[in-house]
Amino acid sequence: MPTVTSKTSPLFPALVAAPPRPALRFGDREVSYAGLRAATADLSARLAGADRVAVWATPTLETAVGVVGALLAGVTVVPLNPRSGAAELTHIVSDSEPALLLAAEDDELPPALDGLPRTAIDVPGEDPASVPAPPLPEPPASVPAFIVYTSGTTGPPKGVLIPRGAVAATLDALAEVWGWTGNDVLVHGLPLFHVHGLILGVLGPLRHGGSVRHLGRFSTEGVARELADGATMLFGVPTMYHRIAEALPSDPQLAAALRGARLLVSGSAALPVHDHERIAAATGRSVVERYGMTETLMNTSVVPGGAPCPGSVGPPLPGVELRVVDDAGEEIPAGSGADAVGEIQVRGPNLFTGYLNRPDATGEAFAEGGWFRTGDMALRDADGSVRIVGRKATDLIKSGGFKIGAGEIENALLEHPGVREAAVTGEPDDDLGERVVAWIVPAAADAPPGTEELAAHVAARLAPHKRPRVVRYLPALPRNDMGKIMKRSLSA
Repeated sequence: MPTVTSKTSPLFPALVAAPPRPALRFGDREVSYAGLRAATADLSARLAGADRVAVWATPTLETAVGVVGALLAGVTVVPLNPRSGAAELTHIVSDSEPALLLAAEDDELPPALDGLPRTAIDVPGEDPASVPAPPLPEPPASVPAFIVYTSGTTGPPKGVLIPRGAVAATLDALAEVWGWTGNDVLVHGLPLFHVHGLILGVLGPLRHGGSVRHLGRFSTEGVARELADGATMLFGVPTMYHRIAEALPSDPQLAAALRGARLLVSGSAALPVHDHERIAAATGRSVVERYGMTETLMNTSVVPGGAPCPGSVGPPLPGVELRVVDDAGEEIPAGSGADAVGEIQVRGPNLFTGYLNRPDATGEAFAEGGWFRTGDMALRDADGSVRIVGRKATDLIKSGGFKIGAGEIENALLEHPGVREAAVTGEPDDDLGERVVAWIVPAAADAPPGTEELAAHVAARLAPHKRPRVVRYLPALPRNDMGKIMKRSLSA
């Protein structure tokens, strides 16, 4: 189990200085740093004495103000996904026991939350006079900033305890690698109940003194509009970048806007190489991939400005230790070859401190020496960069004595002109142990590419043992709110 330094420093130093610029914009609603300081100071005072609060995390200005206000008060935030079902919400509330629920005044809440006292989040219509708010004592870095619940694919969702120090460490490491400053304006349309959209996409700009422009709902038109109007950075998930790649050939305004951006970042899942290449060809810009998860925040990132490296999530971030280990727990040296697949393990100041009320799960998650077992399988290039091949539970296929990562096969399939979307899983095979199964959304429903054609296509690019033995066709792949393919649903 990791230890967290007790060193304290403000999470949001820019709120003290209150630079004369917008802090947050959601649609046509905007608040400056002075306005945000006033709104959050008022909310922080109302939350005095609370241990933790739930936040109804809609993609709105109220959510951002509520989260920042709670963090300034030293209160732990439990973000609630508005799309969660009654059973999941009931479990999260009973497990985390928040003192109250923060929500916008006009939010309609489900009956599962009826038992929680509710506090409205107020956002001033106009910035008030800039009156310095009394500084609040900064809690120790070990105090949980968030309890973020996992997706619960193998049981009830687990509450991940993310300390304040981990939030600061991750955001500062990204700033060092990406050159992220107060001059940056970030645009995104990500949900605010998870690490990517909330911690990176809202708290990141506020920690560094920059601005956030949230689209409310992602659209390529919104991306083009905001980047053309001075935004410098774009955060997205592969589904969003896929839509961008599809739109670019017929949208010169979008291409021009992307060319003017300082940084394009994709995360939460692997961005297919085909989409990397299409965006680069149309804009001359490379999309930067980074790798993280709820329990670790951010672990690695491609370094902007270097040679394009589709398929890589880059080297470890400053302060993060990373190793790839085999089934016996022995480290696999970087540059060991294309079949040297192992599990990623990490340790550093970016890690969570445990699962709420689950000491058993916490203990199982860590190897000797404080290394967190991510469950992600990867290769390491000779320069230390990481290439993820998939999740150990769903994406590692053991076929004919080989360990095969689903990700590289998916990328190869996506290079076929008859394939719009692709996912790869394994299923039991009496001869091979497991056989490779491709799940395909064809580009033309009336003329899907056949199994032999796709098998030959993959074998020519990778190796014969990696070719799909079975192909199944779907009208669409099942995805979650972050755009990740839900492979357990495919297997079911």
